[in-house]
Amino acid sequence: MMVMTAEWTRIARALVAPLAALMVTTAAAAQSADDGFPVERRQLRVTLDHGVDAWRTYWEGTRRRDNENIGTLRTRQTVVSAGFGVTRSLALFAALPYVATNASQGVLAGQQGAQDLSLTAKLRLLETPFTRRGAISAFVYGTGSTPITDYTPDLLPLSIGLGARRATARALLHYQDRTGLFADAAIAHTWRSTVTLDRPAYYTNGRLTLSNEVAMPNVAEYSATVGLAAGPLCLPITFIDSRTLGGGDIRRQDMPFVSNRMNAQRLHVQVMLDLPKTGKAVRLNAGMMQVLHGRNVGLSTMWSGGFTLVRGF
Repeated sequence: MMVMTAEWTRIARALVAPLAALMVTTAAAAQSADDGFPVERRQLRVTLDHGVDAWRTYWEGTRRRDNENIGTLRTRQTVVSAGFGVTRSLALFAALPYVATNASQGVLAGQQGAQDLSLTAKLRLLETPFTRRGAISAFVYGTGSTPITDYTPDLLPLSIGLGARRATARALLHYQDRTGLFADAAIAHTWRSTVTLDRPAYYTNGRLTLSNEVAMPNVAEYSATVGLAAGPLCLPITFIDSRTLGGGDIRRQDMPFVSNRMNAQRLHVQVMLDLPKTGKAVRLNAGMMQVLHGRNVGLSTMWSGGFTLVRGF
């Protein structure tokens, strides 16, 4: 009986080893600008995503309410992005969203246009070899973004953006198990430039300012991801806690202001699938993001879908 058990153990290991290797290799196909997987050297990834975000209930400060002057606010966003693996450890990304907003009630007209162009460098600092317990990688990211059109940030919640230039530093720790399970933990800090309004004065946070320039508070973000990458399928689930480091609340019965404190805890679920007979050349992406709790933000649900084309050089 002991001989049979030892033999079955050797057979099981022989079967599991290549399967685990396949899972680990496939998991790398989940590469994006903010996850814990590196882009392969000299590989180009082009992604087109479309998402629809909707909310009717929102937080006015910490008070949850509806507003019949807005009804349901819908934001449609189409994002074109590309990533390129410069080396095994360094990848560069660019992304540009086109955003359109619409309110189901009231007299405010929706806005639309190209929003902010962002450029990201993703660098892997650490990669441990695989053991029976898996492997660990560490990444740092640097992102800069700037508005490319002259949209107004002073018509929230119908503005297509906040109009500030941004610089973000991010660090991420990634764990990959041989079974295909993985986990990420990340922290980020975003610095934001001042914003210029088309008016000579504004009132926010109990203070009148005789200027058209608004100082924007910075933002801290914390996230944790668990997921599975098995065969052609990748399923990450991410919790994100975003906190504005300053700013006032929306005044009672008033519109949001560009420098308001906008805090949100969100849950993001994604499904990524490599199409059969294409290897890793075509990947379908679908996702849902739900705001769980917030301050001066909408209780929104976002559905998204798209595809990624992959080519090596």
